[in-house]
Amino acid sequence: MLALALPVLAEESLTMLVGYTDWWLAGHFLAGAEYKAAMGLMSYVLWLLPSMFAAVAIGATALIARFVGAGDRDAARRVAHQALLLGLVLTFVVLAAVLLGGRSLVHIMQLEGRAAELAVRYIWILTPVIPAIMLEQVGVACLRGAGDTVSGFVAKSIVNVVNLVVSALLVVGPGNIPKLGWEGLAIGTACGHGLGGLLVLGLLIRGRAGMRLELAGMRPDRELIRRLWRIGMPGGVDVLAVLGCHFVYLAIINSLGVAAAAAHGLGVQIEALAYLTCYAFHVAASTMTGQLLGAGESRRATRCAIEACFVGGAMLTAAALVFYFAGAWLAGFFTGDIHDPTAMAAGKLLKIVAFSTPPLAVMMVLTGSLRGAGDTRWPLVVTFVGLIAVRLPLACWFAWESFQVPGLDITVTGLGLGVAGAWWAMVIDVVLRSILLIYRFWQGRWKEMAV
Repeated sequence: MLALALPVLAEESLTMLVGYTDWWLAGHFLAGAEYKAAMGLMSYVLWLLPSMFAAVAIGATALIARFVGAGDRDAARRVAHQALLLGLVLTFVVLAAVLLGGRSLVHIMQLEGRAAELAVRYIWILTPVIPAIMLEQVGVACLRGAGDTVSGFVAKSIVNVVNLVVSALLVVGPGNIPKLGWEGLAIGTACGHGLGGLLVLGLLIRGRAGMRLELAGMRPDRELIRRLWRIGMPGGVDVLAVLGCHFVYLAIINSLGVAAAAAHGLGVQIEALAYLTCYAFHVAASTMTGQLLGAGESRRATRCAIEACFVGGAMLTAAALVFYFAGAWLAGFFTGDIHDPTAMAAGKLLKIVAFSTPPLAVMMVLTGSLRGAGDTRWPLVVTFVGLIAVRLPLACWFAWESFQVPGLDITVTGLGLGVAGAWWAMVIDVVLRSILLIYRFWQGRWKEMAV
């Protein structure tokens, strides 16, 4: 479990370091709350673009893990080829969506004025590397299903160093290097993803963990594509539903003003410390569950998931203590002043989120286990219940002074707690979803899923 999780944890830590660097550069060299508000939205956009390929990635990991566990590497390689082919088709869809709707997305998110224009410029610079983002997501998912989590770490290490260096140089502009400011951050991110896609493609062409990309294997196989989509589609819809609800959640917060948007964006970036730890054990649980079920060892698959919950939960409890007692200091590091209004507001939000980090570990790990087993529908149902029925209504009620129920001529008086109220709604949602997933896992029906 640790052999699978730790490389992913290191990989995601490097990715987080780039986000932290961008926030630090924006906080120290780009004055104004507009930059922080735009950065908050860009954090979600950089989550959105890889998530567009989640259905293919989830299906590829589950199928490849099952075939590798059963000792059928040839079938696993065929799945990898079909996953990349399907990912290529989706790339054109995503490119069209971004080109046609990128500006509209920014305005829907309630950003206005200079902050909105900054966000649009960032999106246009990032658009050309969307094919490389697909290669990163789907290619690394194939390697993880085969049990190789190290290659993704090596590729991301190089990518993130390039991203960090280019962004820093173009924002600061030392010597004869042009000082591009905000555009420099976007160019650095684009360079990192572009190189990342090429590196993953090179690894697959050369061959890693039995996964080797060959041109002859790229012929469409309708049956494998159907299986990939059947398994991955609920998980992909789950991821996109989470993301869609998060965008609505962000719009609720952005409607409270630029200061609230900036505090939320910084708080989310710091809270990613917890999320990336959960994600590492999510990947390990998904890979091991799929491989062990493929080998007919359902009892070990159960034990694997429980161990991942305990280890991930222990690490997230430590993170919760850091958020609660040192959140304000962490926020002040990024703004350059612990008394900065954005830092002080973000520090209060981190005290709130500390209560949800241990349940977050359980939720993420069990979601990974169920997906690795091919049980992708139940996490989708839990997502809809938690986000749509709990988080979003409570966020409106807790954050706003009043709001009108959509489709009904009813005005509800809210608690008016602002951005803090929206974060309490998030805590309640995470706790509820973790309980529902424990129930599904305890039933044991995921062990009988056919892929």
